Amino acid sequence: MVPNTSDFELKLSELLRNAELQKWIFLDISSGNLHQLVGGYPSTKDEDHAMPSCCNVMHKMQKSNDEVLHQSHSGWSTKLVIRYKIPR
Repeated sequence: MVPNTSDFELKLSELLRNAELQKWIFLDISSGNLHQLVGGYPSTKDEDHAMPSCCNVMHKMQKSNDEVLHQSHSGWSTKLVIRYKIPR
């Protein structure tokens, strides 16, 4: 089953909450790792993943003090890495 936007939102929220509980000062997450945690990636078929949705959620959940550490030219690949500052 291909993950949807809310699957990515729930997992990223969980990771951020856990980082806060651990008293971290930031959380670096890549779209490839997030998608693997949610499921459906890597896949043998292009239509069995939702990388654009994953990247969109990561950008949507960014706050002004968070930082994009890396992204591809397209902006919608496994190479997106965002540093989310803690606490949120």
